[in-house]
Amino acid sequence: MTDHAPTPGSAAQQKIDTSVPHSARIWNYWLGGKDNYPVDEAAGDAYTAVFPGIVTIARSSRAFLQRNITYLVAEAGIRQFLDVGTGLPTADNTHEVAQRIAPESRIVYVDNDPMVLAHARALLYSTPQGATAYVDSNVLDPDRILAAAAETLDFTRPTALILSNILGHIADYDQARAIATRLMDALPSGSYLSINDGSRGVDPVFEQAQDAYNESGAVPYNLRTVEQITSFFDGLELLDPGVVSVPLWRPAAASGAPVVVAEHGGLARKA
Repeated sequence: MTDHAPTPGSAAQQKIDTSVPHSARIWNYWLGGKDNYPVDEAAGDAYTAVFPGIVTIARSSRAFLQRNITYLVAEAGIRQFLDVGTGLPTADNTHEVAQRIAPESRIVYVDNDPMVLAHARALLYSTPQGATAYVDSNVLDPDRILAAAAETLDFTRPTALILSNILGHIADYDQARAIATRLMDALPSGSYLSINDGSRGVDPVFEQAQDAYNESGAVPYNLRTVEQITSFFDGLELLDPGVVSVPLWRPAAASGAPVVVAEHGGLARKA
């Protein structure tokens, strides 16, 4: 563990603003979690009134991440994960999926939301053989993220960088690309990049709901085209089937026919 976990009644807990909806708490609500407030439920319900499919997108995104991690541990042999913008814990978090297969896996979570800080102890639970840690940092400060994560992860060994629904919070596309590149540049050959984000050009009703959400006072989330999401993997070896709607990425055989949603992602290897 690191020394980033807050204690009960700490400043992290006291800074939680329950008067304004927050994207991490709304996402938690759509995933069926309990770590949200009435203002978040109201914002989430207002969104689903316009676009009920957001719940499917949220849960499809989570399932995509779980399949990514399973592949990385079971087939690619990855034992280190840097999960930036982790959000609130629900079921089958990165460390739970990874350590279920390989108990020696080491995971660093990164977020700067006070409510996530308040739940850091849940995130930090680890198998005795492995490790989990929490870094309180903004995605806009990749150098600080890397310095803090290096206390737990060995960056001479292949590591998986997880950027799940976080790059959309960076309004400037070029800045988002630069941050993803900076983080990957610090990782050695054999490392992987997993990205999934909401996509534009797939469902106009989703775009209408997201535009309204961005004007509600909540932290904005910027949808990007499939081409833009794909460009985050430039210079890396994209695994089949490439960047696709997340239910189409290596679906479980027993899950039935996957549906296309306005959320695209992929997984790529650094040569």
